[in-house]
Amino acid sequence: MLRRAVLTAFMAPFVVTLSACAPGLPAGSTFAAAGDYESKLAAYEAARRPYEAAAESYWDAVSDKRRIRNAKRRNNEQILLEDYVLEQPPVYTGPPRPRDPNAPPGPQPGERAPVPVIADFLANAKSQFGFAPDLPASDSDFKRAYARVALAEGLTREQIVGVYAFETGGNGTFDTQAGVTPKRATAISPAVGYNQLLSTNSVSMLAEHAPLILNALRQKERALQGEAKRAMTRKIEAVRRMIAYAKSVPGKWSEYDRLAKQTAGGIGIHAIVLDIDIGPLVQTQKLLNSVHFARMKGYHTPLTAPELELMNLTGDSTGLDMVTMPADFRSRVPTANFFQQIGYERNPVARRTGVVGNLIADIDGQMQRGAQNPGARELAAAAQ
Repeated sequence: MLRRAVLTAFMAPFVVTLSACAPGLPAGSTFAAAGDYESKLAAYEAARRPYEAAAESYWDAVSDKRRIRNAKRRNNEQILLEDYVLEQPPVYTGPPRPRDPNAPPGPQPGERAPVPVIADFLANAKSQFGFAPDLPASDSDFKRAYARVALAEGLTREQIVGVYAFETGGNGTFDTQAGVTPKRATAISPAVGYNQLLSTNSVSMLAEHAPLILNALRQKERALQGEAKRAMTRKIEAVRRMIAYAKSVPGKWSEYDRLAKQTAGGIGIHAIVLDIDIGPLVQTQKLLNSVHFARMKGYHTPLTAPELELMNLTGDSTGLDMVTMPADFRSRVPTANFFQQIGYERNPVARRTGVVGNLIADIDGQMQRGAQNPGARELAAAAQ
């Protein structure tokens, strides 16, 4: 017994060391805890591998079919039902990835980093560019400003109210952010405002529509005097700095997206959507871009509110693909045909509705319900 006790005491430090250093085991874990984690990880990976293989094949087919449709459009050829993937995408049903008990703080593999919120946009706008948006005295003031700009640019009352009713449920304010409610402070997206403009949209708007924004601000500056004029001059200079930053990358969506999500300057630029002078401009322009895209592609029928929202929700090219689709295709073509995998997986509306016909009906239904709420009625009155 004495010999066993001495041997156990002698070996104890080495057991701990081996436990900490064994290949594949988290440092500092006991064999039991590490073994449990490794077992769960192995089960997860065994289930995940066949799913990822099936998903890769499926989304490759979606991309291939999209290229075929684009080529047919360029050549004015008829698009057939066989030019779409007609099966729904595979769904992962296995165990979740286990959390490494000894992983450092922060997002784990497969997890998303926290989404910036309004306070982050404001803080970075001030620190990076010296920009502080002019907030409205009330949301009613912002609604009137938005309706005035949107109507002047040719959007219809139906389009203005319909997009707002869908995107905010008919009760959203100028600073409504996706996922944030009086009872929930965690944002699910940087989308903000009446048509839920993304931070990437804000960067692209400054880069691609700088003259529009600067001309509108200068026009207001000329009508002001005293301190109000000086304040507008300072705002214009700050916006110039933001524009220069937005233009510091190649004019591609992927570059705008990187800037918007991975840099302090890009995060700060999104504060423009809250400014009563700039916010209505960029939100209106986002919708106008869809209208102009449809016309450029030869679709001259006025877009209904659900059709405009379809393009706002999915992107102009993919949205128009659905808008122009023959009616008898809509009940058979999965919505997955119009998304990248990551976008589809983060879009609950597309996943829930399944096929194009259901998606359009869902948008229309949500618009009609949202239009009955007080915020939508107020915007409708402002857009008379």
